Amino acid sequence: MLIPHGTLVAVADGTKIELFHNDGDETDLKLSALPKPDIHAHGKDSGGHHRSSTAEHAKHLQEEDAFAAAVVGWLNHQTIGGKIEHLIVIAAPRALGEMRRHYHVTLKNRLLGELAKELTGQPAATIEHELKLLHTA
Repeated sequence: MLIPHGTLVAVADGTKIELFHNDGDETDLKLSALPKPDIHAHGKDSGGHHRSSTAEHAKHLQEEDAFAAAVVGWLNHQTIGGKIEHLIVIAAPRALGEMRRHYHVTLKNRLLGELAKELTGQPAATIEHELKLLHTA
């Protein structure tokens, strides 16, 4: 996968999002961290309160799904507004599945690729390495 200069790389799971910008070019990937966006403005209410452990687990999953939807809401807004030209999404497998359900057609058209892997909290060098592996695969 060729990753042009300026590509936004969004790394997410069910509770966190990290953004990186490719300051390099297609042959020399160089990710730099960006400030975390305020995605809560694009979120949805995660539901009511529960008491049993099974219900607590279900509530936790609902909250993760709501966060994934809010992340995509923010990404959709940015792509529709012309602020994202190229995008790569890296997310924990369950989160990525939920995120895909909310992609706007504009986001889909700017999406260069996806990686279903948990990489939140990892340094830019680790993410670069994983993306380079995709390029050689």
